[in-house]
Amino acid sequence: MEKNILKKLQGKGLIIHHWDTDGICSATLLLKHLHDKNIDNKTPELGNYYLTKKELQEYSKKYDYIIIADMSLPEDNILKLAKKSEILIFDHHLGKEIKQAYHHNPIIKGENPDKHPSASWIINTYLNNPINIYAILGIIGDHEQKIKNNPVFYKIITDFCKENHLTFNDLLKMVYLIDTNYKIGDKKAVEEAPKKLLTIDSPDDILNNEKWNKNLEKLNKEIQKILDQPHEEINNAIVFKKINTPYNIISTITRKIAWNTGKNTLIINTGFFNNMDQIYTRSNNKNMELMIKRGKELGFKCGGKKEVLGAIVPKEKTDDFVIELIDFLKK
Repeated sequence: MEKNILKKLQGKGLIIHHWDTDGICSATLLLKHLHDKNIDNKTPELGNYYLTKKELQEYSKKYDYIIIADMSLPEDNILKLAKKSEILIFDHHLGKEIKQAYHHNPIIKGENPDKHPSASWIINTYLNNPINIYAILGIIGDHEQKIKNNPVFYKIITDFCKENHLTFNDLLKMVYLIDTNYKIGDKKAVEEAPKKLLTIDSPDDILNNEKWNKNLEKLNKEIQKILDQPHEEINNAIVFKKINTPYNIISTITRKIAWNTGKNTLIINTGFFNNMDQIYTRSNNKNMELMIKRGKELGFKCGGKKEVLGAIVPKEKTDDFVIELIDFLKK
């Protein structure tokens, strides 16, 4: 019954989605469902977990309804958009319900995140679709090998692979290829990707995409170069590393180090923005919700999930916030 909310949308629409595989596949599922609607898709400026003033002004004037997928945009962004447009949010990140928008996010309603591993899965279930490659790729994108620790979803993925003559590594490679668009900094390619995925005839169309494979080769070299550089360890429990790269690979670096070491990991990238730093933290034993809230109180663009914090911080305020994060992870 709920999916009628989407079917009843009128006028010109916009999907604002995260730039990673989960966000792209979430947008693909929505575009497929709303194929008869006049609808565009956009991602925020890469690296921004918020909309700029220019984006807010453009979208407020142009669209009758806006669907936000796999992004916890700041409340002030939502309220600004809601003045002129109907707002619907499909997400699995931490946040709070905003009465001016329709929310479909089981996580902020207190449900177990292990049962809702990606926005793509949440959307696919909401649409009452059969299990498909878009729903599966979103899960793999957000969890990679770690999804094997979730017996329910690992069985779903294994069964899907058997039925479609795929391996888990095939799915992982597809995710890496799709993610190259944002990591290389190609916003236009990110926004083209959902429609491109709609046209695929088979998974081989993803695996053999020439442009994405070239991107991946370039990124893998940069990632390995950074991983080979030494990092600092604090109290033998926290890995701390400062990097300087123009590529949007901070989450990848953090994930690889955290999963390889089994330790809380804090990474700063000074090279993506001119006057801001990217901060990314992944914890295996702390609930980062308190520090996400703290970052927002300090006026930073900050978001994440229970185990992950991502923030964009003015360079002159980075050190102070990093000290707070380290103190929190030490407790």
